[in-house]
Amino acid sequence: MPLARPPELPEDDDAHSLARRYPRGMHIEPHSHTWAQVLYAMAGVMWVEVGREALVVPPQRAVWLPAGTVHSIHMMSEVEMRNIYLHKRNVQHLSKQSDVFEINGLLRELITTIAEYEHTHARDSAYLEVAYKLAMLELMHAPRSSLRIPLPDASDRRLDALCRAVIGNPSIAVSFEQHAASVGASVRTLARLFTRELGIGFSEWRRQVQLAVAVSGLAEGRSVSSIARDLGYLPSSFSDMFRRELGAPPTEFDPQETLSTAREETGAPAGK
Repeated sequence: MPLARPPELPEDDDAHSLARRYPRGMHIEPHSHTWAQVLYAMAGVMWVEVGREALVVPPQRAVWLPAGTVHSIHMMSEVEMRNIYLHKRNVQHLSKQSDVFEINGLLRELITTIAEYEHTHARDSAYLEVAYKLAMLELMHAPRSSLRIPLPDASDRRLDALCRAVIGNPSIAVSFEQHAASVGASVRTLARLFTRELGIGFSEWRRQVQLAVAVSGLAEGRSVSSIARDLGYLPSSFSDMFRRELGAPPTEFDPQETLSTAREETGAPAGK
């Protein structure tokens, strides 16, 4: 797996930004910054691991990472990353916990404009200061996303191996029994481990992984039918599951809108 180095940030500024392109499959190993970070991709999908959670981040979402938060990033597709970094002395009013929030049009334009404008010869410090402050205000009011995938702490090799196998291939064509056999544990033992370590059962956990993979495929422009087949579903069954869990059908997914907007336009209730 190709690896990338996290950026080195100067300590004498109040804010900083990053505009960088990464190829599919690129991995940034666990690291942290002394700065708070808004992790965002204007195109492409990231798989971000923070603590014992995995967060799938299409262009409709971004991740808030307080200073010192250890995180790793895997590029699920080619990614156009646009990050902003805020000195911890300026973000005392923002959350002290990592979070996932939905990106509206204004916040998207603020992040991308800052990241692309800051490094030009026409840089205007007064303009950037106002843009950063407005981005922080928008961040405070952005709706939060609940699509998070709990991860094991790797203390049990069998559970960790099974979870990684499902992340690599979340199709329902591979049964729980088959996964259990592949890691050398009984179904009963693994079911108990899932409940104890992750707080949910295997089927629900795998469904969360499937939704994450589906959102990533839709953001790349893949058809609903091809995503459904890869996950082992008939298209109609997949669409029913997607709507039930996220509150809007996959056909309403638009890379330029938040999922909240899709729910409002279809009159669908919010998902889990």
